Amino acid sequence: MPISDIPILSMLRQRMQWHQVRQEVLAENVANSDTPNYQAKDLAPLDFGNALSAASLGLDRTDPNHIPLQSSTGSQFATDRGGQYEIRPRGNSVTHEDEMMKAASNQMDYEAVTSLYTHSLALIKIALDR
Repeated sequence: MPISDIPILSMLRQRMQWHQVRQEVLAENVANSDTPNYQAKDLAPLDFGNALSAASLGLDRTDPNHIPLQSSTGSQFATDRGGQYEIRPRGNSVTHEDEMMKAASNQMDYEAVTSLYTHSLALIKIALDR
């Protein structure tokens, strides 16, 4: 199986692409912060629930002392405020503070995903060397 077909790696690549596009959207918001009637935009968070459950290997509890798998609902990246932006007198909804906070959060998330991707590839390389 090619490395590109490994589900977790393809999800990480898709997540990195999402963060890149989101950074462009946030930069566009800042660039249009003085444009009258401009409405701030953001991307909807990705939902990998179905893909993750299909790609996951089942965990067996071979001992009653093993910790059971906790199912998680929702996404840890769900930061969308649903379009509830403060509107300024000129009709513009961009605030620099919010956009900079989103950009910093987006960058930290992107760095976390790239780190996971890099470590996953390193693990595959280790497995292939033996």
